[in-house]
Amino acid sequence: MKTQIRKTVAALALIATSATAQDNPMDNHTASFIAMPAAEGQTKNFAKFLAGAAPIVNETEPGTVLWFALQDDDTLAIFDVFVDDEARNAHFSGAVAGALKQNADKLVAGGWDDGVVANIDNSNILSVKAPVDLDRATTATYIALEAAPGKGPELAALLTAAGPIVTSTEPKTLFWAALQIDENNFAVFDIFADNAGRKAHFAGQVAGLLNENASELVSGGWDDGVVGNIKNFDILAIK
Repeated sequence: MKTQIRKTVAALALIATSATAQDNPMDNHTASFIAMPAAEGQTKNFAKFLAGAAPIVNETEPGTVLWFALQDDDTLAIFDVFVDDEARNAHFSGAVAGALKQNADKLVAGGWDDGVVANIDNSNILSVKAPVDLDRATTATYIALEAAPGKGPELAALLTAAGPIVTSTEPKTLFWAALQIDENNFAVFDIFADNAGRKAHFAGQVAGLLNENASELVSGGWDDGVVGNIKNFDILAIK
């Protein structure tokens, strides 16, 4: 079984190397994900604040390639993609970050330090399906993945190889990104026009490959390490 998994991951790594060498639209890009609990009674105000931030990001942050404001009940979130680390640093010293810091004590449970900064997950982008038809996007998914002990490189290889597969087989997935937070922690972020697109994704080839290999590559396996970490969001605004 382990030999077969190694062969599968090695083959996927070869596919990924070939594909990304030809066309990787977000090569060297970085990303951030921040899930923030709304302060009591402030969910609507916090959602309104984030929805209103998209035009500001669009006007003032050329290095922020994508920016999504998200909501799941009383949890608000931001996912963004940057051309490089310099652009990410510019974002966190920009107008939206400044406004959020100024209002965090009111809007965010835990305030700026515990409610925002402590929840920032910065990552490098391993592979993507480039965004299409963003005007149709209504829903997003973020999945945190912890590699099983010693399996970080193999999980990274599988996720890197997945981008071209999603691109060629999932027309209903409007954007997909595989992320590496550190040597053991990874994530997947994707967006869809509707829940039918999400269901198609989880019935697709990449989900099947991850399911097949999760017992060896992901801490907690498929049920606890993948499915148990799925977070679905409504999309409030997009740059």
